[in-house]
Amino acid sequence: MSDLTHFDESGQAVMVDVANKADTRRVAVACGRIRMLPDTLARIVDGQAAKGDVLAVARIAAIQAAKRTAELIPLCHPVALTRVTVDFEAEAAGPAVTCTVSAETVGKTGVEMEALTGASVALLTIYDMCKAIDRGMMIESVRLKEKRGGKSGHWQAD
Repeated sequence: MSDLTHFDESGQAVMVDVANKADTRRVAVACGRIRMLPDTLARIVDGQAAKGDVLAVARIAAIQAAKRTAELIPLCHPVALTRVTVDFEAEAAGPAVTCTVSAETVGKTGVEMEALTGASVALLTIYDMCKAIDRGMMIESVRLKEKRGGKSGHWQAD
């Protein structure tokens, strides 16, 4: 298990020691999408969902989730985020909404989990706000797109 950093030599779960790591600017970008019925997408885009502006609420949920990641994922370090952005793209051909979250910090550990948590919670919020009209929505393809900073440098998905 030596290549899995969240386990010690005896296989016990541990929080990674980052004390000796340098503070660097770190950025992570994650995305995901939620597929839905054409009418559901139309209501979201037109602002006609019964519960209000779905994407505005999902944006705030994503930011809040990114800030609280360490409370949700047991071995994540609390990270002082310097910036979180959330973008949505409606795809008529899907029909779907794609969410992209970028999280940034200057610190000793990366923000991949914060970006992934933000994207996941944004999509869950869309589901929650629209489930009365479309219980069959499908959340899919939540993944890390890119990370920058730290010892391992830049990584980008294919």
